[in-house]
Amino acid sequence: MRFSWRGLKTGNHTFLTFFCAGLIAGILVIQMGKSILLGDGGMFDESTLYHLKYMTVDSNALFFYVFRKRLFRLLGLAVLSTTYLGLIACMGAAFWYGLSAGAFLAALTIRYGIKGILLALISMFPQYLVYVPVLLALLIWCEELFRGIYVRGEYSAADRGFVLKKAGRLLVLIAVLIVGCMMEAYMNPYLLMGFLKIF
Repeated sequence: MRFSWRGLKTGNHTFLTFFCAGLIAGILVIQMGKSILLGDGGMFDESTLYHLKYMTVDSNALFFYVFRKRLFRLLGLAVLSTTYLGLIACMGAAFWYGLSAGAFLAALTIRYGIKGILLALISMFPQYLVYVPVLLALLIWCEELFRGIYVRGEYSAADRGFVLKKAGRLLVLIAVLIVGCMMEAYMNPYLLMGFLKIF
């Protein structure tokens, strides 16, 4: 029996719901496992922060590492959106990013309190001002591509204009992603190290 995707409605609210569910799950995972995850030598212990404080950064190498990692994820989700499980992949990605964010914030908050929240914000600034809109735009792009392929009547994947438009928007997303990677490699490490010296 073939499942019909026609009646399944998604969009910004659905992706936000999965992100929030992941966020709560991440917080709960850290809360339940804090004795193991946040014990001596656990996540974000003082020794790790000490090494971060005095690290030397090769920004060029960091940029290429971060760019490869981010681009691989972007293209991986784009490719998955062309499969029959494309929408599930998008919802899973939204949940995973929420889970990661929840665990990250909870771990730093439980370990360091208010200072931990500030550390989390600094470690995400300024690149996440770019990454969050890119992720949301990518999820919407993937949903539209999926519906163009599998849900007749909403979009036409056979239409050349549709394909060119989708390719153009993907290139724009990649270009904006590069800006975020540059921020992460050339700006964030120095902001983070500067903050850790007064942490």
